[in-house]
Parts: sequence; structure tokens; C-alpha cells
Amino acid sequence: MATYQTPDGVIVRPFCSNEDDIEALTNLLHRAYLPLAEQGFRYLATHQSPEVTRKRLEKGQGFIAWDRKTPVATITYYGPEVPEEGNWYQQPGVGVAGQFGVHPDFQSRGLGSFLLATVEQVAREQGVAELALDTSEGAAHLLAFYEQRGYRFLEYADWDVTNYQSVVLSKTL
Repeated sequence: MATYQTPDGVIVRPFCSNEDDIEALTNLLHRAYLPLAEQGFRYLATHQSPEVTRKRLEKGQGFIAWDRKTPVATITYYGPEVPEEGNWYQQPGVGVAGQFGVHPDFQSRGLGSFLLATVEQVAREQGVAELALDTSEGAAHLLAFYEQRGYRFLEYADWDVTNYQSVVLSKTL
């Protein structure tokens, strides 16, 4: 993906491990997930360290949205060659989207939809048949967001890094 600029000046580009500020990206994730944490959901992104942020980004293909020099949104794509926990995630031809967050001040601008569509396109270009992701079963607004974009319920999962039951969703590409 080449660099993309939104009408309001936000730049979206692939993650650059030797240039991007991992501390700033970690802070973005903490801020993006804060409303969920305040509801009692312990997503990994609510409290992960910069080392975990880097590891998760380097394990996949990250995309970052920047407002000037500040990261305001991110998503990471993990191709089928990178196995994840969970039955569906380990199926052949299934890619995974994760570490997805948009700063609250930048939500409802289409940025999250753009990032998700970007990952879907990358997965299609790699010949992936399905793109999967998960979220808390209690995060009704996120479930609605994904369902509006064609994701369907597949199964429940209990990850050891969360305090809730996850809903695994997938979309045929």
C-alpha cells in the first residue's frame, strides 16, 4: 500500500519499524481502548507494553494513520502463514486483523473503515479467502461496526490475556 491522505489531512501508511515511535503507538492503543477499559473490558491493548506493541506489529503487517506527527489509528494484518490461537484462526486461507484502534477524537470519520478495508484488500491480494478478527461479546458497538461490514459470527474464544469471552467474526473476501 502506498501512502494515502484523507481529506482532513490524516496520512495512512505502512508501519516502519525503524522510524515509528513504538511508545506513541502504544499510547494510542491505550487511549483508543480506554472507553472499553472503563466498561471493565481488559483487552490486551488497554495495558500492553511497548515491547508487546512492537512484537505484535512485527509479527504482521501494520498500518498507521498519522495526524501530523501523532499516530491516531492503527491496525495489523496477520497472514495465514502466522498461526494464531483459536480453531478458526488456524484454518488454511484465514488471515487475521488485530491490534485495531482509532483515537476517540478521530472516530466516526471513516478512518477505521478505511483501515479495515485496507487490510481486506491486502488479504485479497495475498489470495486469502477469509479475514477474521475478534472482540468482546459485550462490545455491542464494535460488533455492530463489524457486522455492518460483512463480518459474521463463527465461534466464541477465551484468551488468557482478557477478562471476557471473545466473539470470533469472519468475512469471506
